Amino acid sequence: MIASVGAGGVLYLTPMVFHALHVSATGVGRGLAAAALAGTVGRFLSGWLLDRGLKGSVPVQLAALFSLLADTQLVLADGFGGYLRGQLLLGMAMGLYWPAIELAVAQCCGSFPSSRGYALARSADAAGIATGALLGALLAQLGQLRGIYLVDIICMVVLIAVLGLRPLPLAPPRAAAAGIAGAKRWWTPLLPMLGVTVLATAMPALLQSALPLDLLRGGLGRPAMGEQLGSLLIGLQLILLLALQWPVGRTLADRPVRFGLGLSLVCFALGNALLALSALGLASGAVLLLAQLPLALGEAAFLPTATEAVVELTPPEHQGLAMALFSQCFALSAFLAPLLAGQLLDSQGHAVGLWSLMGVLCLAGLPLVALLNPRRRNLV
Repeated sequence: MIASVGAGGVLYLTPMVFHALHVSATGVGRGLAAAALAGTVGRFLSGWLLDRGLKGSVPVQLAALFSLLADTQLVLADGFGGYLRGQLLLGMAMGLYWPAIELAVAQCCGSFPSSRGYALARSADAAGIATGALLGALLAQLGQLRGIYLVDIICMVVLIAVLGLRPLPLAPPRAAAAGIAGAKRWWTPLLPMLGVTVLATAMPALLQSALPLDLLRGGLGRPAMGEQLGSLLIGLQLILLLALQWPVGRTLADRPVRFGLGLSLVCFALGNALLALSALGLASGAVLLLAQLPLALGEAAFLPTATEAVVELTPPEHQGLAMALFSQCFALSAFLAPLLAGQLLDSQGHAVGLWSLMGVLCLAGLPLVALLNPRRRNLV
């Protein structure tokens, strides 16, 4: 939750900061793509070390240090160069952070079902991100939107201190005893899940990059919004995610993971359809508001369910690298989606084509969900 408070403003509102500095939509997309590439090495390094017994606190604290460096770059940046340097550092921070923090949830659960543990963890994430985004909206109202980086700096300092006082669990070294044959086959059942993850995680990436720019530019018949209204609308979506995350995650924890993943893709498809419709100008404000509900429900259904699916599909001795592969899907979608979105926005001048394409792709991902065959865990 502490990490998410800082991330809420930085991830969702950075495009607005650099739009004001005349960085193009394509430039914003390239920066996010660079961050995705920078996180690749950190993800696999983190996962490999975790499978060999590294205490989870170490990569998380390193991630906080990289985030501090990124915030320093971004708060001082006056153009694309500073933005790019900051995004590269943020990408490395996220790469180190996610495998460690995800595996720590399962390690901390004990006899408590990990599916419910992930629902609780995602609720904490949602609370932090919504708080951070709302703080960013308040700073935008005050004309100090760059203050989001100072908020993140404070959060990273607190995070480092908390982990120093209460470290994450030390995982026993397990990968060395796994055997060569198992190492060749353990990832095969994960492949459909990784495909679904690339598709589904493109939506948060687009909500962070393309949606703010879509709101600022306007649609075919929808007028452009100011920074204040745009940041408030994004804050509303995050508040909905916060309200839905625990009840949705808790309910889906008692159901097969395929149900939650299918529900997520259907909700994303509906949300994309409404975003495309809003650009036509007919009751565009009301349609925009309505779109936030299925988008938030899709995120609430996907995030805890997908992480639990990775745990269920992977043998314990390889869960560190499995989490690295899983979080790498976030990086891949964060690389591809903003690039495509930026080019479509710059070439078409609106986002109708983008949201329509994403809606079709979400529905096309449902057959991948049907291919999953995870082992079911007992619930207590």
